[in-house]
Order: sequence, then C-alpha cells, then structure tokens
Amino acid sequence: MTGLSEMLRCRYPIVQGPIGALNSPRLVAAVSEAGAFGMLALGFSGPAEVRKLVGEVRDLTDKPFGANLMIMNPSNAEILEILREAGVTTVTTSVGAPSKIYPLLHTMGMRGLHVVLSLTHAIKASKEGVDGLVVSGSESGGIRSVGSESTTLVLVPLVADHVDVPIVAAGGIADARGYRAARALGAQGVQIGTRLIASEESPAPAAWKEAIVACGDGGTALLPIREMGTNMRVIADGKLRRLLADPSADLAREYPFANAPQAWTTGDFDLFPAGAGQVAALIREIRPVKAIIEG
Repeated sequence: MTGLSEMLRCRYPIVQGPIGALNSPRLVAAVSEAGAFGMLALGFSGPAEVRKLVGEVRDLTDKPFGANLMIMNPSNAEILEILREAGVTTVTTSVGAPSKIYPLLHTMGMRGLHVVLSLTHAIKASKEGVDGLVVSGSESGGIRSVGSESTTLVLVPLVADHVDVPIVAAGGIADARGYRAARALGAQGVQIGTRLIASEESPAPAAWKEAIVACGDGGTALLPIREMGTNMRVIADGKLRRLLADPSADLAREYPFANAPQAWTTGDFDLFPAGAGQVAALIREIRPVKAIIEG
C-alpha cells in the first residue's frame, strides 16, 4: 500500500479543499509553495479550461499540486491526460462510482483519493480500487448528503477500522490542534477548506472572508439544494436566520443554487449564503496561506 506522503510528495500532508467558486491558480500555487498540496476544483470543466488553469498554476510553482474530478464528467479522460502532462500524479475524485475512473487513472500511472461522507461509501470505494479516501465529517462545508451523518471525530476512526487505504480527514480542521487530532484518529493527513477561504491569497470577496471571521458557535446551517438533491453547509446570516425561523419558508426556492456563483463572486449573500464549515467559529483573522499551513 502506498502511503499518503508518497502520493502527495509534499512537505506537509495537508490538502487544500477544492472549491469551484475559488478556482484560483494563485491560491493553489500558494498552498503548494507553503509545503502543502494545492488543489484545483475541476467539476464539469472542459479540457480547454483545465489546460488554462493548469498552465497558470505551473507558471507560479514547480511544487506538486492536484485536482478534484467529478467522476460523472464526460471529459475526464482528456482532463487526466492534461494533468499527467503537467506532472500531476495524484487527484481526488467525487460524485460517482470509483470503478468508472480508477482503472484509467492507474493505467496512466496516477493515484486517486475518493471523497466519502459515510462508512458504507468508504468500504464500497475501498473495494473499487481507490488508493486512499478523503473522509468528510458532517461539520464540513460544501455539499452534504440529506441523510444522517457522523462527525469527523466519529467517522474517521470508524472508517480507519474498516479499510486498509490511507485516510485524509476533512471537516472541523483549521489549526494544529485539529491536525494532531485527525492523526490521532487514524488519518495520515487532513484536508482544509474554510480556513483557506479566509486567507490573504484567496480570491473570495472580502464579505465572504469577513462572514467566516464573524461566524460564531452554531453559526452555520444546512441548506437544501433541490437541483442536486443534497444539502450544503452555509453561514446563517440575517436573511437565512429569518427564513429558518419561518416554518412556511421554502429555502430551496429562496436560494436557487444557480445564484451561488454570482453570490460568491460579489459577496451578495441575499442571493445565496456564504459556504463554510462549522470550523468557521475557530477562525478569527485572515492570514497568509504560509502562516496557516505552518501554524
């Protein structure tokens, strides 16, 4: 079994949480230059866009970096070739069956970590040839399931007890304390997203970074995303709090996911709330990426 450090080939086993709205080569390069593993979020990107993003990252750093691929993207074969040409050797995958992409990944000499939100999916993925898992607890930001979920403190050791591949813990991690706790739970590394949104190099608008810094205990909520049949963890601002208190409110209708890109680019969170994990309550200032990674 290949260990996480061998797969990532960077100084610290810290993976940048890929966020499509913040697909910034500058941020990815800053994470890699700081000794961690920068990540592009490729989602349903096409080959031309991927080639541009990868080229811009490579113009800024010669350090290892990766990308997250959605398994259902029909362009993945071309995307993987572009990544391989740029020297990318490890990716993460999500939203789909690993068996649909891992044979190709391995044929190309690459390795992959599959993102899972439950023990059932972790066991299934480990049987489908993944090289590792990103185990995301319920406190994580981003897309969540609509079912009952376990926290990182429960899910990571639970998965570690049932699989034989390296684990990256995600959710509730923003500093050295979270990193050490994740390692104690059985993870070989961590993935952090919300903490890096609130970094100096992040392209997020000031309003998003300030919302994270201002977020207190219990300051996030799960918002239903009707278009995808999922939930998303977001910061509960004034408008969302008022709607949450109204039993008749249709949150999915009030916040169509199609509004998210504009909201996250402009900071107009009346269109769609700011995404963040519960760990936002621990983030008190906007810091340079290097200070975050080394802190």
